[in-house]
Amino acid sequence: MRVLMIGSGGVGDAAARIAAERDFFDLWVVADHDVARAERTVREVTQRHTAPGGADGPARFVAAQVDASDAAAVTALAREHRATHVFNAVDPRFVMPIFEGARAAGADYLDMAMSLSRRHPTDPYGTVGVKLGDEQFAHAAQWEAEGRLALVGIGVEPGLSDVFARYASDHLFSEIDELGTRDGANLVVHDEVGNEIFAPSFSIWTTIEECLNPPVVWEKDHGWFTTEPFSEPEVFEFPEGIGPVECVNVEHEEVLLMPRWLDAKRVTFKYGLGDEFIGVLRTLHTLGLDRTEKVRVPSSSGPVDVSPRDVVAACLPDPATIGPQMTGKTCAGLWVTGTGKDGRPRRTYLYHVVDNEWSMQTYGAQCVVWQTAVNPVVALELLARGTWAGAGVLGPEAFDAQPFLELLAAPKPAGYESPWGLEDR
Repeated sequence: MRVLMIGSGGVGDAAARIAAERDFFDLWVVADHDVARAERTVREVTQRHTAPGGADGPARFVAAQVDASDAAAVTALAREHRATHVFNAVDPRFVMPIFEGARAAGADYLDMAMSLSRRHPTDPYGTVGVKLGDEQFAHAAQWEAEGRLALVGIGVEPGLSDVFARYASDHLFSEIDELGTRDGANLVVHDEVGNEIFAPSFSIWTTIEECLNPPVVWEKDHGWFTTEPFSEPEVFEFPEGIGPVECVNVEHEEVLLMPRWLDAKRVTFKYGLGDEFIGVLRTLHTLGLDRTEKVRVPSSSGPVDVSPRDVVAACLPDPATIGPQMTGKTCAGLWVTGTGKDGRPRRTYLYHVVDNEWSMQTYGAQCVVWQTAVNPVVALELLARGTWAGAGVLGPEAFDAQPFLELLAAPKPAGYESPWGLEDR
């Protein structure tokens, strides 16, 4: 396997650090528009990790420059390095050129976020418009005819939650009432003198996109429909000391993926944002700072065109750099209700918790980006082994969940030593 990873931000950097411990690939190209950032990731991998087989293992990592918005550039780089798999580790606005570039190069494709949605023009809070992933699924027949695989939504959310959904469907439930992704954390970021600061642990560009778009819900009797942002608040109890967190509806890929392969009466995604974060997002929207369309801004050297959302992202700390200032844990999981295999009512939470202290000490990566990054690396290893195989545009639900969960939890060096949990409530 020869992997071209596009993007060396927080998640891409963490993925390279995780992959450096594994022996399932021959080459891992770290590509970024900023080649210095890609080179820094390769250098850090070389310093921190030695791949199985000897000290020359990290030589399997090389840096490259690429414009992720240019499908032809993606194709050319994939061909130059004879990539078998193109791994998209940048934000979702670049999904389509990377997706198309990989297919043109004859490579398989993986991403952690799907093509962007567009709200319904007249009824945004009741009717879906263009859904997350619609542009990719429109090409499913071509990918399948060419024998190529596009594995979409294989981060943590979407990704691990979708794996949990397949596992619950196969092994725990005979009938499912709701597949409800529930994410929460007790993370806190402090400045140099110990004051708590506002510093999102994930890409603010992506977070704004998810949280201010109309959330999507799926019901068997109604199909997909939308609601108001931050709707249906509920307090959910998260495990391993995180405790109760208020969660609200957020637009997310799980709701668009799970019903395509699994039978459930209802599918939802709720995220524990907190009052402060919701307040910031509402303010950004009120001021128009969530917009992606460029606006003309006067400057001493003449007018410049800038995207307000890009300005917001530039003003906040880089999520890849805040790990040393952060404490706490993050939890990703799936709340499943319905009827168990024994015919009795069942309510089960399947979850994965990562402690920031552990991820920083072990990998030099903060916990949220590490938790996102580990899942596509596990998936790539299963594909390299032939344990997972397929053609077309497929979500994680299309594959057997058990090998994934076993490999994720197994002790090193056989596995990734990152256990998941299950609570019946």
